[in-house]
Amino acid sequence: MKDIDAPLPPDLLARRLTEVYDLVGPLYRRAQRSVEQGLTADGLSVGVRAVLALLHRGGPMTVPRMARAQAISRQFVQRMVNEAAAQDLVESAPNPSHRRSSLIRLTDRGRETVTAVLDREHRILREVGGDLTDADVATCLRVLGAMLTALDHVDEG
Repeated sequence: MKDIDAPLPPDLLARRLTEVYDLVGPLYRRAQRSVEQGLTADGLSVGVRAVLALLHRGGPMTVPRMARAQAISRQFVQRMVNEAAAQDLVESAPNPSHRRSSLIRLTDRGRETVTAVLDREHRILREVGGDLTDADVATCLRVLGAMLTALDHVDEG
């Protein structure tokens, strides 16, 4: 009888994790298209939405910190911050820890916008179903987190 709770040997683990990667790519692309479709009415790009959601979740932060958190280039994050600032969704604030690297924070309009976007996405995600348990989701997060950590050495561009 197979013990499904026993750690997998490295070769079998690698094959199983390949199955996860094979699902994550299409899942990410479909989710991104779904988000894009929902953002069209708000006039937001996926990149601006990501910045707003990150600030909503983590509070004010610098562009370099946002880039590290999203594993993307500072230049791209800066363009998204500039786009969000042009729409009065974010603003710069002095950073007591670093004179030259301002903190970026949500404006009232940005907070209202990201709350509406996240509420809409939450309504969509309520339809996932599948009798998933909290343990299922916790395991998924643990596995994906371990996979992400294993790729920490990869250049973030």
